[in-house]
Amino acid sequence: MYAAAAAAKARQSSTAATSSAMAAAAAVAAAARTGSEARVSKPALATKLLSLSGVFAVHKPKGPTSAELLNRLKEKLLAEAGMPSPEWTKRKKQTLKIGHGGTLDSAARGVLVVGIGRGTKMLTSMLSGSKRYIAIGELGKATDTLDSTGKVTEEKPYGMNYSALKKDGQRLSALMKRGEEVEAKPARPVTVYSLSLQKFQPPFFTLDVECGGGFYIRSLVSDIGKELSSCANVLELTRTKQGPFTLEEHALPEDKWTIDDIAQSLERCSSLFPAELALKKSKPEESNEQVLSCEYITLNETKGEDDVIKTL
Repeated sequence: MYAAAAAAKARQSSTAATSSAMAAAAAVAAAARTGSEARVSKPALATKLLSLSGVFAVHKPKGPTSAELLNRLKEKLLAEAGMPSPEWTKRKKQTLKIGHGGTLDSAARGVLVVGIGRGTKMLTSMLSGSKRYIAIGELGKATDTLDSTGKVTEEKPYGMNYSALKKDGQRLSALMKRGEEVEAKPARPVTVYSLSLQKFQPPFFTLDVECGGGFYIRSLVSDIGKELSSCANVLELTRTKQGPFTLEEHALPEDKWTIDDIAQSLERCSSLFPAELALKKSKPEESNEQVLSCEYITLNETKGEDDVIKTL
């Protein structure tokens, strides 16, 4: 009797062990299938990434420069697509083109328009459109950069050269930071579509400004301080609109910087442009060459010799 019970118990233990082993084997097989599927999906993601073409917008936070943010975006997309990889370079020769139009200072946040694929050719048109900003200024304090990132100056009179303008290929702001003397450029005409005071709680004031290209909010705030027999600097600056793109409706936050989310955004944003700017869909060109390159294009506010094209 005891022998029969022991045998039955042994059989149960053996069955349980076999079941556990089978479950473990199934889990390993499932994991292997999942890994294989993931490897298979990378070339498909790379193909989709390189087929993206158009213009969309991202939400730039305070801190990084526009170029740094663009690099971060590019790196996230390439990592998602597994590019470059040996399997991909054996099949394709493609260039991932990505760039931004209309630089935002590192201390500013808001809409940054991005072109991808043939959409980089549309960025120039973004620079000619209107832009809208919400600026918070502070009276009674002047800085050498006209915003809160600079050093507080003891004297009220100060130049207005801190901008994205360039001299001999270098930004005036960089020259001033190195202590070099910069001669102010002649005033140039700019366009202001609307300007309103949203809030005034001394020493702080909030402006809503819609303007054309080449208009510098920091200079406006500084001028307001001077007109009030004082001085002023920009505490916060947010671009809420650039061309047809708005911060609330179109700017993708960083957690939406995926190939699928950008593809959907490109589809939605295609209706924002006139017919002559619409992009026709086309498949990436096939090639047997084993080359993959990436580049980004940065367009400054003013066209000409200061425009920059960088290749990574």
